[in-house]
Amino acid sequence: GNGPSGICLSYLLSGYTPYFKRHSLHPHPILQRKLEEAPEVSVLDQDLEYLSEGLEGRSHSPVALLFDTLQRPDTDFGGTAESVLTWWHEPDRAIPHLVLGRNAPGGAWHSIEGSMVTLSKGEWMGLPDLPFKEWLKQKRRGLRNNRATAEDIAQYYQHYVMKKGLQKNFMCGTVVTSVRKVSAESISNHTQRDLQGDSDSLWNSNEKSAEVFQVDGFFKTEEGDKEPFSVYAENVVLATGTYDNPTWLGVKGENLSYVHHQLSALEEAVKNNSVGIMSDPVLIVGAGLTAADAILFAHHCNIPVIHVFRRRVTDPGLIFNQLPKMMYPEYHKVHQMMKEQTAACAGPYECYISLPEHHVLSFGKDKKCIFQDKNGCQKAYKISMALVLTGSNPNLSFLPNNGTDLAIDSDQPVNSKRNPIDVDPFTYECTQEKGLYALGPLAGDNFVRFVQGGALAVASSLLKKANKNPP
Repeated sequence: GNGPSGICLSYLLSGYTPYFKRHSLHPHPILQRKLEEAPEVSVLDQDLEYLSEGLEGRSHSPVALLFDTLQRPDTDFGGTAESVLTWWHEPDRAIPHLVLGRNAPGGAWHSIEGSMVTLSKGEWMGLPDLPFKEWLKQKRRGLRNNRATAEDIAQYYQHYVMKKGLQKNFMCGTVVTSVRKVSAESISNHTQRDLQGDSDSLWNSNEKSAEVFQVDGFFKTEEGDKEPFSVYAENVVLATGTYDNPTWLGVKGENLSYVHHQLSALEEAVKNNSVGIMSDPVLIVGAGLTAADAILFAHHCNIPVIHVFRRRVTDPGLIFNQLPKMMYPEYHKVHQMMKEQTAACAGPYECYISLPEHHVLSFGKDKKCIFQDKNGCQKAYKISMALVLTGSNPNLSFLPNNGTDLAIDSDQPVNSKRNPIDVDPFTYECTQEKGLYALGPLAGDNFVRFVQGGALAVASSLLKKANKNPP
């Protein structure tokens, strides 16, 4: 994967090494004291567990909190203190690596509608040693309400790869179809083995000799052909994010052509004039930020909306109840509409009805949709199209058993919020499979500012394995 996690890891594996900047002051006194103990030793070579002990913040990962607070010391308190890190390029410590990705560097940020404003503050989207704000300044643009658009971020990630000279490690336009463990011996003998058929041992882990990973896939050439490739590696890092497979409701009629699972379908429909002010309402299912973005987009285009979601409007688990109003005025507006515009009482906003504590029972061929409320009472509405925006799951079809064996609960599919891959918190190596690492949403880190600590942990672990740590 070549999103923010993959880019950040590539930077750290290319010999860019963070040190504590002498004479800088961190607002956390205990951390400051620890950093002063060995300023000549790079953070990558220090004991990450010791450094991160006692840190608190908006992530469950100690290393994520550590790397975040070293780069943005008091950002959660509205402060703008400078990073306490200084970066040195030590090329002799670089570890050869390849970053495989379907699209240009930046991952899923390239497939999000360009004008969407991000949930996080702009400076939280930045990668090490190239502040996002400075990059925007060069483009002579300010941040709207401290937040950036998806298009800005996608461009920034591409610029970062070029500016830091990482592009030689990136292979874009690649699709990985399989990652399997094989014995190193079988490769050196050039014997072709049918790994697919070896289903008794999914990971071929009963081999006695040294093992490596075989990574198979194909390039998409400019002519549209698929050229196969095979790469062998001692270590593989999974950083493929979570946007590949939208979640389905699993109800009757969900596969009909007017039912969609991506926000882009609404943008397309507006472009083609297939929905507009006069059309039947668009149904939006879900109560997360993607559903909110769809409502804002429809509202902006004067398209009528019926909004269905399972939770109560006051549910503390609802994302809107966790966002500060000042920073997120547009999401606050959606939340207000959800509260005031229920079918029971018409509110001030035309063209929008909310149905809290309802769920979809079925989609009909005649575009009639049946809902049920918590009391079992059913309602039918005629709609023009439906957008089911209830989250997404990663696509790990290239791993044995879809990667389920690697998850915390190995009976359930991997899910970034409910069932991430089980990793060691200080190396991010999979507990079930040595040499395999997982980063970002796959390991439960869902914000760009917090995926970078995972990259620090992986780089630190790989440097120890490669013996590239200074004495």
